[in-house]
Amino acid sequence: MDNKKELPDIEILFELADLFKVFGDSTRLRIMVTLSEDEMSVNDIAECLQMEQSTISHQLRVLRQNKLVRVRREGKQMYYSLDDDHVKKIIEMGLDHVLE
Repeated sequence: MDNKKELPDIEILFELADLFKVFGDSTRLRIMVTLSEDEMSVNDIAECLQMEQSTISHQLRVLRQNKLVRVRREGKQMYYSLDDDHVKKIIEMGLDHVLE
């Protein structure tokens, strides 16, 4: 009997590695943890994290490109939130592991 689990396709594993690289940045993690409670504007995130708005905007662009954060426009204002519950679960599971 073969006990080896079938591995996902190598391309899928590369995508997964890239996803974890995005999570590997503390600024992006801080933004995602902040957004795990509620949607916020760039200004609100920058104020909350005491960081420059340009830094937050750059990291939000990376997070959007990786489908971890979504944006909603209301007039001229843009509001950011986590893309879905999977993102929140990944963060929660990571925190649980670190705090174990």
